[in-house]
Amino acid sequence: MTRPFFIGSEIYRGSSYGSWHPLRVPRVSTVIDLSRAMGWLPNDVYVPSPRAKPHALTIWHTPEYLSALHNAETAQSVSAEVKARHGLGTPNNPVFAEMYRRPATAAGGSLLAGELLRNGGIVYHPAGGTHHAMPDRAGGFCYLNDPVLAILALQRNGAQRVAYIDIDAHHPDGVEVAFADDSDVLMISVHEDGLWPRTGGLGATDSLVNVPVPRNLNDDEMALIRDDVILPRVVAFKPDAIVLQCGADGVEEDPQAHLSLSNNAHWDIVRALIGMAPRLLVLGGGGYNPWSVGRLWTGVWATLNGHDIPDRVSTEAEDVLRALRFDGNRRGKNPPEHWFTTLQDKPRTGPIRDEIRDILNRL
Repeated sequence: MTRPFFIGSEIYRGSSYGSWHPLRVPRVSTVIDLSRAMGWLPNDVYVPSPRAKPHALTIWHTPEYLSALHNAETAQSVSAEVKARHGLGTPNNPVFAEMYRRPATAAGGSLLAGELLRNGGIVYHPAGGTHHAMPDRAGGFCYLNDPVLAILALQRNGAQRVAYIDIDAHHPDGVEVAFADDSDVLMISVHEDGLWPRTGGLGATDSLVNVPVPRNLNDDEMALIRDDVILPRVVAFKPDAIVLQCGADGVEEDPQAHLSLSNNAHWDIVRALIGMAPRLLVLGGGGYNPWSVGRLWTGVWATLNGHDIPDRVSTEAEDVLRALRFDGNRRGKNPPEHWFTTLQDKPRTGPIRDEIRDILNRL
Protein backbone atom coordinates (compact mmCIF):
# COMPACT_ATOMS: atom_id res chain seq x y z
CA MET A 1 0.00 0.00 0.00
CA THR A 2 1.23 3.47 -0.84
CA ARG A 3 -1.60 5.37 0.90
CA PRO A 4 -3.37 4.69 4.18
CA PHE A 5 -6.67 2.85 3.99
CA PHE A 6 -9.76 3.89 5.95
CA ILE A 7 -12.08 1.07 7.03
CA GLY A 8 -15.66 2.18 7.70
CA SER A 9 -19.30 1.18 7.48
CA GLU A 10 -22.70 2.79 7.32
CA ILE A 11 -24.01 0.51 10.07
CA TYR A 12 -22.75 2.99 12.67
CA ARG A 13 -24.78 5.87 11.24
CA GLY A 14 -28.16 4.58 12.34
CA SER A 15 -27.09 2.34 15.21
CA SER A 16 -27.25 3.30 18.87
CA TYR A 17 -26.95 1.52 22.20
CA GLY A 18 -30.09 3.37 23.28
CA SER A 19 -31.29 6.91 23.97
CA TRP A 20 -29.74 7.02 27.47
CA HIS A 21 -26.48 5.14 26.85
CA PRO A 22 -23.10 6.96 26.50
CA LEU A 23 -22.79 5.38 23.03
CA ARG A 24 -25.95 7.09 21.84
CA VAL A 25 -23.76 9.67 20.10
CA PRO A 26 -22.65 9.44 16.45
CA ARG A 27 -18.91 8.82 16.19
CA VAL A 28 -17.68 6.84 13.18
CA SER A 29 -20.23 8.40 10.83
CA THR A 30 -19.09 11.83 12.00
CA VAL A 31 -15.45 10.99 11.22
CA ILE A 32 -16.41 9.72 7.76
CA ASP A 33 -18.49 12.80 7.03
CA LEU A 34 -15.87 15.24 8.34
CA SER A 35 -13.04 13.54 6.47
CA ARG A 36 -15.01 13.65 3.24
CA ALA A 37 -16.07 17.25 3.84
CA MET A 38 -12.40 18.21 4.24
CA GLY A 39 -11.50 16.44 0.99
CA TRP A 40 -9.35 13.88 2.82
CA LEU A 41 -11.28 10.68 2.13
CA PRO A 42 -11.43 9.80 -1.59
CA ASN A 43 -13.32 6.68 -2.59
CA ASP A 44 -10.20 4.77 -3.58
CA VAL A 45 -8.88 4.58 0.00
CA TYR A 46 -12.22 3.91 1.70
CA VAL A 47 -12.74 0.21 2.41
CA PRO A 48 -16.20 -1.01 3.50
CA SER A 49 -15.89 -3.19 6.57
CA PRO A 50 -17.09 -6.79 6.21
CA ARG A 51 -19.13 -8.39 8.95
CA ALA A 52 -17.10 -11.14 10.60
CA LYS A 53 -18.62 -14.60 10.44
CA PRO A 54 -19.01 -16.42 13.76
CA HIS A 55 -16.37 -19.06 12.96
CA ALA A 56 -13.80 -16.29 12.36
CA LEU A 57 -14.47 -14.91 15.82
CA THR A 58 -13.76 -18.19 17.59
CA ILE A 59 -10.02 -17.48 17.45
CA TRP A 60 -10.76 -15.50 20.65
CA HIS A 61 -14.45 -15.81 21.59
CA THR A 62 -16.24 -18.98 22.65
CA PRO A 63 -18.90 -20.46 20.36
CA GLU A 64 -21.35 -20.40 23.28
CA TYR A 65 -20.89 -16.67 23.78
CA LEU A 66 -21.20 -15.90 20.07
CA SER A 67 -24.40 -17.93 19.92
CA ALA A 68 -25.80 -16.07 22.93
CA LEU A 69 -24.92 -12.70 21.38
CA HIS A 70 -26.51 -13.62 18.05
CA ASN A 71 -29.63 -14.99 19.71
CA ALA A 72 -29.97 -11.88 21.88
CA GLU A 73 -30.07 -9.69 18.77
CA THR A 74 -32.67 -11.93 17.15
CA ALA A 75 -34.92 -12.16 20.21
CA GLN A 76 -34.16 -8.65 21.51
CA SER A 77 -34.06 -10.09 24.98
CA VAL A 78 -31.87 -12.29 27.19
CA SER A 79 -32.61 -14.75 29.93
CA ALA A 80 -31.37 -14.25 33.47
CA GLU A 81 -28.91 -17.09 32.89
CA VAL A 82 -27.43 -15.47 29.77
CA LYS A 83 -27.23 -12.10 31.51
CA ALA A 84 -25.36 -13.61 34.45
CA ARG A 85 -22.99 -15.75 32.38
CA HIS A 86 -22.26 -13.51 29.39
CA GLY A 87 -22.88 -9.97 30.66
CA LEU A 88 -25.54 -9.23 28.04
CA GLY A 89 -28.63 -7.17 28.73
CA THR A 90 -26.94 -5.06 31.41
CA PRO A 91 -26.92 -1.25 31.65
CA ASN A 92 -23.40 -1.18 30.19
CA ASN A 93 -24.03 -3.82 27.53
CA PRO A 94 -27.69 -3.47 26.65
CA VAL A 95 -29.84 -5.34 24.20
CA PHE A 96 -30.27 -3.23 21.07
CA ALA A 97 -31.21 -3.78 17.44
CA GLU A 98 -27.69 -4.29 16.02
CA MET A 99 -25.99 -5.74 19.11
CA TYR A 100 -24.43 -8.59 17.10
CA ARG A 101 -24.14 -7.03 13.64
CA ARG A 102 -22.49 -3.81 14.80
CA PRO A 103 -19.63 -5.36 16.84
CA ALA A 104 -19.26 -8.12 14.23
CA THR A 105 -18.73 -5.39 11.63
CA ALA A 106 -16.06 -3.72 13.77
CA ALA A 107 -14.44 -7.11 14.34
CA GLY A 108 -14.56 -7.83 10.62
CA GLY A 109 -12.76 -4.55 9.97
CA SER A 110 -9.97 -5.45 12.38
CA LEU A 111 -9.58 -8.91 10.87
CA LEU A 112 -9.48 -7.35 7.40
CA ALA A 113 -6.84 -4.86 8.58
CA GLY A 114 -4.52 -7.74 9.42
CA GLU A 115 -4.85 -8.98 5.85
CA LEU A 116 -4.44 -5.54 4.26
CA LEU A 117 -1.24 -5.04 6.23
CA ARG A 118 0.32 -8.33 5.15
CA ASN A 119 2.93 -6.50 3.08
CA GLY A 120 3.08 -3.33 5.17
CA GLY A 121 1.29 0.02 5.19
CA ILE A 122 -1.13 1.99 7.32
CA VAL A 123 -4.78 1.22 8.06
CA TYR A 124 -7.20 3.39 10.03
CA HIS A 125 -10.24 1.70 11.58
CA PRO A 126 -11.99 4.18 13.90
CA ALA A 127 -14.84 1.77 14.68
CA GLY A 128 -12.32 -0.58 16.30
CA GLY A 129 -10.84 -0.39 19.75
CA THR A 130 -13.40 -2.34 21.80
CA HIS A 131 -10.79 -3.59 24.24
CA HIS A 132 -12.83 -4.82 27.23
CA ALA A 133 -14.65 -7.88 25.86
CA MET A 134 -13.55 -11.25 27.23
CA PRO A 135 -13.73 -14.60 25.43
CA ASP A 136 -17.06 -15.53 27.01
CA ARG A 137 -18.40 -12.21 28.24
CA ALA A 138 -19.20 -8.64 27.21
CA GLY A 139 -17.82 -5.77 29.26
CA GLY A 140 -17.56 -2.00 29.24
CA PHE A 141 -19.72 -1.39 26.13
CA CYS A 142 -17.63 -4.01 24.28
CA TYR A 143 -19.30 -7.15 22.91
CA LEU A 144 -16.35 -8.40 20.81
CA ASN A 145 -12.67 -7.66 21.37
CA ASP A 146 -11.54 -6.42 17.98
CA PRO A 147 -8.04 -5.30 19.12
CA VAL A 148 -7.31 -8.89 20.14
CA LEU A 149 -8.67 -10.09 16.81
CA ALA A 150 -6.54 -7.50 14.98
CA ILE A 151 -3.35 -8.66 16.69
CA LEU A 152 -4.15 -12.30 15.95
CA ALA A 153 -4.88 -11.40 12.32
CA LEU A 154 -1.56 -9.55 12.04
CA GLN A 155 0.24 -12.58 13.44
CA ARG A 156 -1.53 -14.85 10.96
CA ASN A 157 -0.44 -12.56 8.15
CA GLY A 158 3.25 -12.54 8.92
CA ALA A 159 3.78 -10.11 11.80
CA GLN A 160 6.21 -11.71 14.23
CA ARG A 161 6.29 -9.00 16.92
CA VAL A 162 3.33 -6.72 17.57
CA ALA A 163 3.40 -3.62 19.78
CA TYR A 164 -0.02 -2.64 21.12
CA ILE A 165 -0.27 0.88 22.54
CA ASP A 166 -3.51 1.95 24.23
CA ILE A 167 -4.13 5.59 25.20
CA ASP A 168 -7.82 5.21 26.00
CA ALA A 169 -8.75 6.53 29.45
CA HIS A 170 -9.75 2.98 30.43
CA HIS A 171 -7.37 0.05 30.88
CA PRO A 172 -7.58 -2.61 28.11
CA ASP A 173 -8.26 -5.53 30.41
CA GLY A 174 -9.36 -7.88 27.62
CA VAL A 175 -6.20 -7.31 25.62
CA GLU A 176 -4.05 -7.90 28.68
CA VAL A 177 -5.83 -11.18 29.38
CA ALA A 178 -5.18 -12.26 25.80
CA PHE A 179 -1.47 -11.45 25.56
CA ALA A 180 0.00 -11.00 29.03
CA ASP A 181 2.01 -14.22 28.59
CA ASP A 182 2.94 -13.68 24.93
CA SER A 183 6.49 -12.39 24.67
CA ASP A 184 5.92 -11.51 21.02
CA VAL A 185 3.27 -8.92 21.91
CA LEU A 186 4.22 -5.73 23.75
CA MET A 187 1.28 -4.02 25.45
CA ILE A 188 1.62 -0.46 26.74
CA SER A 189 -1.40 1.15 28.35
CA VAL A 190 -1.73 4.71 29.63
CA HIS A 191 -5.04 5.01 31.47
CA GLU A 192 -6.74 6.94 34.27
CA ASP A 193 -6.01 5.44 37.68
CA GLY A 194 -9.11 4.09 39.42
CA LEU A 195 -11.37 4.33 36.38
CA TRP A 196 -13.42 1.26 35.41
CA PRO A 197 -12.44 -1.60 35.03
CA ARG A 198 -9.99 -0.67 37.82
CA THR A 199 -7.28 -2.98 36.49
CA GLY A 200 -3.84 -2.21 35.10
CA GLY A 201 -1.91 -1.34 38.23
CA LEU A 202 1.45 0.36 37.81
CA GLY A 203 4.11 -2.03 36.63
CA ALA A 204 6.27 -3.17 33.76
CA THR A 205 7.78 -6.33 32.34
CA ASP A 206 9.54 -6.89 29.03
CA SER A 207 6.17 -7.27 27.30
CA LEU A 208 3.62 -5.48 29.52
CA VAL A 209 3.63 -1.86 30.69
CA ASN A 210 0.76 -0.32 32.65
CA VAL A 211 0.87 3.40 33.39
CA PRO A 212 -2.14 4.48 35.51
CA VAL A 213 -2.16 8.26 35.63
CA PRO A 214 -3.93 10.71 37.97
CA ARG A 215 -6.82 12.93 37.03
CA ASN A 216 -6.15 16.11 35.05
CA LEU A 217 -3.27 14.67 33.01
CA ASN A 218 -2.18 17.47 30.64
CA ASP A 219 -0.50 17.48 27.23
CA ASP A 220 2.98 18.13 28.63
CA GLU A 221 2.65 15.18 31.01
CA MET A 222 1.45 12.92 28.22
CA ALA A 223 4.37 14.07 26.07
CA LEU A 224 6.77 13.05 28.85
CA ILE A 225 5.13 9.61 29.03
CA ARG A 226 5.34 9.35 25.24
CA ASP A 227 9.03 10.22 25.12
CA ASP A 228 10.18 8.41 28.28
CA VAL A 229 7.99 5.29 28.19
CA ILE A 230 6.13 4.61 24.94
CA LEU A 231 8.69 5.40 22.26
CA PRO A 232 11.80 3.93 23.94
CA ARG A 233 10.04 0.68 24.71
CA VAL A 234 8.67 0.39 21.18
CA VAL A 235 12.15 1.00 19.79
CA ALA A 236 13.66 -1.63 22.10
CA PHE A 237 10.95 -4.17 21.22
CA LYS A 238 11.60 -3.81 17.45
CA PRO A 239 8.05 -4.63 16.31
CA ASP A 240 7.13 -5.34 12.74
CA ALA A 241 3.57 -4.21 13.46
CA ILE A 242 2.09 -1.54 15.72
CA VAL A 243 -1.54 -1.31 16.82
CA LEU A 244 -2.56 1.98 18.43
CA GLN A 245 -5.86 2.16 20.27
CA CYS A 246 -6.59 5.88 20.12
CA GLY A 247 -9.55 6.28 22.45
CA ALA A 248 -10.79 9.86 22.64
CA ASP A 249 -12.12 9.78 26.19
CA GLY A 250 -8.94 11.29 27.64
CA VAL A 251 -9.72 14.73 26.28
CA GLU A 252 -10.90 17.34 28.75
CA GLU A 253 -14.45 17.58 27.36
CA ASP A 254 -15.27 13.89 27.70
CA PRO A 255 -18.08 13.18 30.19
CA GLN A 256 -16.90 9.71 31.26
CA ALA A 257 -13.26 10.29 32.28
CA HIS A 258 -11.34 12.99 34.15
CA LEU A 259 -8.18 13.67 32.13
CA SER A 260 -7.33 17.07 30.65
CA LEU A 261 -5.73 16.34 27.30
CA SER A 262 -6.30 18.19 24.07
CA ASN A 263 -6.56 16.29 20.81
CA ASN A 264 -3.02 17.44 20.03
CA ALA A 265 -1.66 14.91 22.55
CA HIS A 266 -3.22 12.03 20.61
CA TRP A 267 -2.09 13.34 17.23
CA ASP A 268 1.47 13.73 18.50
CA ILE A 269 1.55 10.07 19.53
CA VAL A 270 0.14 9.01 16.16
CA ARG A 271 2.75 11.13 14.37
CA ALA A 272 5.58 9.69 16.48
CA LEU A 273 4.59 6.09 15.77
CA ILE A 274 4.45 6.48 11.98
CA GLY A 275 7.43 4.70 10.49
CA MET A 276 8.43 2.85 13.66
CA ALA A 277 7.25 -0.44 12.14
CA PRO A 278 6.36 -1.47 8.58
CA ARG A 279 2.73 -2.05 9.61
CA LEU A 280 0.59 0.46 11.51
CA LEU A 281 -3.04 -0.04 12.48
CA VAL A 282 -4.85 2.77 14.30
CA LEU A 283 -8.12 1.96 16.05
CA GLY A 284 -10.70 4.15 17.74
CA GLY A 285 -11.95 3.28 21.22
CA GLY A 286 -13.71 5.30 23.90
CA GLY A 287 -15.03 8.81 23.50
CA TYR A 288 -18.48 10.05 24.44
CA ASN A 289 -18.68 13.69 23.38
CA PRO A 290 -19.60 13.71 19.67
CA TRP A 291 -17.72 16.92 18.88
CA SER A 292 -14.48 15.98 20.61
CA VAL A 293 -14.50 12.42 19.22
CA GLY A 294 -15.32 13.51 15.68
CA ARG A 295 -12.72 16.27 15.64
CA LEU A 296 -9.99 14.16 17.26
CA TRP A 297 -10.46 11.07 15.09
CA THR A 298 -10.71 13.13 11.91
CA GLY A 299 -7.43 14.74 12.90
CA VAL A 300 -5.93 11.27 13.31
CA TRP A 301 -6.81 10.50 9.69
CA ALA A 302 -5.30 13.82 8.61
CA THR A 303 -2.12 13.04 10.56
CA LEU A 304 -1.79 9.58 9.02
CA ASN A 305 -1.98 11.20 5.58
CA GLY A 306 0.39 14.06 6.33
CA HIS A 307 -2.30 16.71 5.89
CA ASP A 308 -1.96 20.07 7.58
CA ILE A 309 -4.93 20.75 9.83
CA PRO A 310 -6.21 24.21 8.91
CA ASP A 311 -7.16 26.98 11.31
CA ARG A 312 -10.76 26.75 10.07
CA VAL A 313 -12.64 23.81 8.60
CA SER A 314 -14.46 23.90 5.29
CA THR A 315 -18.05 25.10 5.12
CA GLU A 316 -19.19 21.53 4.53
CA ALA A 317 -17.30 20.28 7.58
CA GLU A 318 -18.70 23.09 9.71
CA ASP A 319 -22.19 22.00 8.70
CA VAL A 320 -21.40 18.46 9.88
CA LEU A 321 -20.23 19.73 13.28
CA ARG A 322 -23.16 22.11 13.76
CA ALA A 323 -25.62 19.30 13.05
CA LEU A 324 -24.39 17.21 15.99
CA ARG A 325 -26.47 16.93 19.14
CA PHE A 326 -25.61 15.77 22.65
CA ASP A 327 -29.00 15.64 24.33
CA GLY A 328 -29.11 14.77 27.98
CA ASN A 329 -25.58 15.90 28.85
CA ARG A 330 -24.57 19.26 30.26
CA ARG A 331 -21.51 19.43 27.98
CA GLY A 332 -23.81 19.47 24.97
CA LYS A 333 -25.97 22.41 26.02
CA ASN A 334 -23.75 25.28 24.92
CA PRO A 335 -20.82 23.97 22.86
CA PRO A 336 -18.04 26.52 22.36
CA GLU A 337 -17.92 28.08 18.92
CA HIS A 338 -14.53 26.62 18.04
CA TRP A 339 -16.00 23.08 18.20
CA PHE A 340 -17.92 24.00 15.04
CA THR A 341 -15.18 25.79 13.14
CA THR A 342 -11.89 23.96 13.75
CA LEU A 343 -10.61 20.45 14.37
CA GLN A 344 -7.70 21.45 16.58
CA ASP A 345 -7.95 22.31 20.27
CA LYS A 346 -5.70 24.69 22.13
CA PRO A 347 -2.92 22.60 23.73
CA ARG A 348 -3.51 21.98 27.41
CA THR A 349 -0.09 22.54 28.82
CA GLY A 350 1.02 22.78 32.42
CA PRO A 351 3.65 21.76 34.92
CA ILE A 352 4.66 18.12 35.16
CA ARG A 353 3.52 17.06 38.60
CA ASP A 354 5.77 15.22 41.00
CA GLU A 355 3.17 12.45 40.99
CA ILE A 356 3.80 11.83 37.29
CA ARG A 357 7.56 11.81 37.73
CA ASP A 358 7.21 9.36 40.60
CA ILE A 359 5.09 7.02 38.43
CA LEU A 360 7.73 7.03 35.70
CA ASN A 361 10.57 6.51 38.18
CA ARG A 362 8.80 3.41 39.51
CA LEU A 363 8.50 1.70 36.13
